[in-house]
Amino acid sequence: MKRINGLLCSLPFLLVGCSTWADSMTTSSKDSVSVSIHGVNYTADAFRYVVVDPKDPKNSGGGEFIEPFGAGGIMCCYSLPKQWRPGIQIQVRSTHWLPEKPNGELPEVKEVFTVDVPRYADGKAGELWVIRTAEGKIDVVSSDLQPNHPKWPGKVKGWPVPSIEYRRERWELYRKIAENDVALYQGLLGELNASRQERTQKAWPNDLRIHQEEMKKFSGPNDPAYAEFLKRRYMRMLAKAEARVQELMKGKP
Repeated sequence: MKRINGLLCSLPFLLVGCSTWADSMTTSSKDSVSVSIHGVNYTADAFRYVVVDPKDPKNSGGGEFIEPFGAGGIMCCYSLPKQWRPGIQIQVRSTHWLPEKPNGELPEVKEVFTVDVPRYADGKAGELWVIRTAEGKIDVVSSDLQPNHPKWPGKVKGWPVPSIEYRRERWELYRKIAENDVALYQGLLGELNASRQERTQKAWPNDLRIHQEEMKKFSGPNDPAYAEFLKRRYMRMLAKAEARVQELMKGKP
């Protein structure tokens, strides 16, 4: 999957049997069952969540950071009643961050949602899903199914899909990074051609630290073979950066 199209690579497509794993880690009472927790984010804001039982603060879990239009992994654990009944509530403490301001400040917004747990779709408590909806509200679902399953009981179906605005924002960021890489290696090659000894003297200490074994074949920074080694590396990295720019331009959202 290409990088620009891989914005959902963190989604836990292989999450299976999580409640069984959680059960083995935590002892449940005869009336409750311990389940794992997952977060899903349908907004363009990164967010973090913690779930707490309003009647028992010791029953809590979560805390993971969820990327925009992404999903988290497996968090442990939360205790749910084995049998659903009306009035089961969960408090979700949510934190999200607004776009960075020109001065570098990253505004933080903290919210507390008390939400009802909907009826267990298959009659038993499943994994607890904490869902930040596109409107910025919080829903919860108890199910061993995932959001892309045909029988998923949640209101929102399927995994998050990045908005065109978010995709363009990410694309612009990746484009700038790739173009900066092009400029970097063009500059290094220019410096190497204009003042070989000065460039090799600058590069030698770092290469000696990172590539200890490979550097043993050179007598020192003034070794002509080392200069050629640097030139080949810079040319290789420049070609890679230029190819990256071309790839991004073809895939512009």
